[in-house]
Amino acid sequence: MSQDHQSDQLFFRHKKLKEFREKGVEPYGEKYEVTHQSQDVLSKFEELDDKTVSLSGRILTKRGHGKAGFAHIQDTGGSIQIYIRQDRVGSDPYDLYKELDIGDIIGVTGEVFKTKVGETTINISSFRLLSKSLRPLPEKWHGLKDVELRYRQRYVDLIVSPEVRKVFIARSKIIQFIRQSLVKDGFLEVETPVMHPVTGGASARPFITHHNTLDINLYLRIATELHLKRLVVGGMEKVFELGRIFRNEGISTNHNPEFTSVEIYQANADYEDMMNLTEVLVSSAAQEVMGTTKLIYQGRELDLSLPWARKDIQAVIEEFTGVDFKAIPDDAGARKKAAEHGIETKGTEKKGEIIAAFFERFCEDRLWGPVFVKDYPVEVSPLAKRCLHDPGLTYRFETFIAGKEVANAFTELTDPIDQRERFEQQVQKRAAGNEEAHMMDEDFLTALEYGMPPTGGLGIGIDRLIMILTDSASIRDVILFPTMRPKVIE
Repeated sequence: MSQDHQSDQLFFRHKKLKEFREKGVEPYGEKYEVTHQSQDVLSKFEELDDKTVSLSGRILTKRGHGKAGFAHIQDTGGSIQIYIRQDRVGSDPYDLYKELDIGDIIGVTGEVFKTKVGETTINISSFRLLSKSLRPLPEKWHGLKDVELRYRQRYVDLIVSPEVRKVFIARSKIIQFIRQSLVKDGFLEVETPVMHPVTGGASARPFITHHNTLDINLYLRIATELHLKRLVVGGMEKVFELGRIFRNEGISTNHNPEFTSVEIYQANADYEDMMNLTEVLVSSAAQEVMGTTKLIYQGRELDLSLPWARKDIQAVIEEFTGVDFKAIPDDAGARKKAAEHGIETKGTEKKGEIIAAFFERFCEDRLWGPVFVKDYPVEVSPLAKRCLHDPGLTYRFETFIAGKEVANAFTELTDPIDQRERFEQQVQKRAAGNEEAHMMDEDFLTALEYGMPPTGGLGIGIDRLIMILTDSASIRDVILFPTMRPKVIE
């Protein structure tokens, strides 16, 4: 729609608004008593045939000449056709109906019937204008073509794009299923602080805010981990939190600074238990909400049925690059191998950090999965328990589906002495300029000193999981209001 045409539309719609009020028609009416949704009527036609129903919805199409017309109105469940005749509703109401525009919201009451071509329709006996739309919908209401405009004006996107609404309905159902499944399994849902005096629980740059009364800086949480583990110390043996996380990082198809995760902690469990929990939770969610565990993601088949593959991180690297890090004895040898493969180093990296860099560069996006990649180096896993067979590795895994990391889990580190040493190493990295390194959290260490039972912990990125289950290419397609650069008004 051209700018001039849109301006004309705005002018004429404002003119109608004024004329409606001059005629005593309130363009922004009171509530309308609704008895049914469109999908109720469509799915229960036999039961409702010739019965009176009342609905409200937005006009999507409008056609007709003379003394009768058809239109489609849309509500939360979909759209349905309405039929109006002047001799039934009266001359003045019919004249008002003819002045209505696409996008106006009306309430209608009438009997259900089927047209000669078999379309379920409401033969309206009365209607009321509920909200006058002053802005025209995108032409032909086939959806917004401007992707950025879709994200900025999600309200319009939802009006004109049925597929978009389906994605967000699926999102709600997936989250509800995960929550209900965990509660059914004996987990207690809790709420922990969003603002932290010390940031931790993940390697990420935080957002910083200031509390005026206390005159201190606080950090929006980058993870819920450390508070949830405090609760395990306190005797809450199975807990989870599903909520927003904030990381001051870049924006891409896989990243949004504000996102949703679920973190789950279980006493007397380990990362093997968390693998079992992950694959059952995700495959069950797919079956329950999408109706199958065999999906198509971006044109490629994806099978979420059990069991999922489990692979050692160093074996994965060797598979994709031919590099056997188990045969490289020291840090210097690992840095040399990194240089040979175009990975820049500062000359201080440990072997474990090089392994992580190799995996991120050459492997992650090639893992179609679903697959659990396990036993990460201790240097990049400051909160995970060391492996008994190799203290340089940890009982940690990440889950990859369709080339995306969707989960991260540990057998949790419960040794307060080892945890302090790991934090001290992170503090050194932070002092050297790594803004994503952990801070020293003395209160968390105090909690560990009281004793934490063996624990398995798991975090699942809800947005990425929903991307995969709904075949969405970008994380912005599954977040109702993604972070955007403010629009400059000229």
